[in-house]
Amino acid sequence: MKTIVFTGGGTAGHIYPNIAVYERLKEDYSAVYIGGSGMEKDIAKKENIPFYEIDTVKLERKFTSKNLLIPFKLVKAICQSKKILKEIKPNVIFSKGGFVSVPVVIAGKSLKIPIVSHEADLTLGLANKIILRYCDKMCCTFEETTKQSGKCVFTGLPIRQKLLKGNMKNLPFYKNIAKDKPCLLIMGGSTGARKINNMVLENIDKLTSKFNVIHITGKQKVEKKRVKGYFQLDYVDNIGDFLDLADIVVSRAGSGAIHEILAMKKPMLLIPLSKNISRGDQIENAKLFNSLGYADVLQEEDYDKNLFLIKIENIYKNRQKYIKNMSKTINYDACDKIISIIKEIEK
Repeated sequence: MKTIVFTGGGTAGHIYPNIAVYERLKEDYSAVYIGGSGMEKDIAKKENIPFYEIDTVKLERKFTSKNLLIPFKLVKAICQSKKILKEIKPNVIFSKGGFVSVPVVIAGKSLKIPIVSHEADLTLGLANKIILRYCDKMCCTFEETTKQSGKCVFTGLPIRQKLLKGNMKNLPFYKNIAKDKPCLLIMGGSTGARKINNMVLENIDKLTSKFNVIHITGKQKVEKKRVKGYFQLDYVDNIGDFLDLADIVVSRAGSGAIHEILAMKKPMLLIPLSKNISRGDQIENAKLFNSLGYADVLQEEDYDKNLFLIKIENIYKNRQKYIKNMSKTINYDACDKIISIIKEIEK
């Protein structure tokens, strides 16, 4: 049996597409995951994928003395990766990006192992800008991204079959949902979004007067509210069941999350991460989804209580328009496209 190495981590958006590809490859390939000490370690364990941990190397966007150590950490992580790859002798590496992928890809290139990478966002992140120099192909979620390089190929985003088969009746609180009210799902990504959490808590009484509110807060300290019709959770790995329940969704605009919401055809209000603390990729993703008629957008800087509530109510009122627009989306099978590329370049 052939062997594939998956790498990428830090957030669910870097990990679950790897799992989606693995679901379709496991009949023909044994898999190994190389990552850091983040959530990829736990998810790989749940999927019974052997996991090798390496030191993580991440560039801080603000000036800090930690950045001075990056070259030394990177060399160490490349050496760790090379040792693991020599032991495993994989036929191919599939990288989902994120800084933990960089040393694995560089090590793989030095050992002449074929490398396929994937970029989820509209523009390449810093890690994938580096990886592009070393990989054989860069699969892209958005067709516009392929203009960056001749190595770039439009595939779409791999979606887990488990998500598409979500069932609201699997949720333990399903019996407590008021059946005469629509369901509003609010999520801020796997690590949470403090500002969105604050928006929800500030407006919880008005929100629950019209909706069942299911709030996935992320793994951070959030005030526990006991309000009828409000269901608060910190992290879930069965998001398909929650999306099956939702009538509309409020979310950050990470590419993984919004494409999963699109796959389930749920109208959405996107609140992208501010450019003050990011490279602005979520803002670009949100603008594109808004232009395609899939979502409305609220910038963090524009937030006020009334506008937040008005946008949510308008999305619900006009939900059929959003669903109609999303139904026009070409149903591509990203996994099939990616797997064909993997098999084309493997050793």
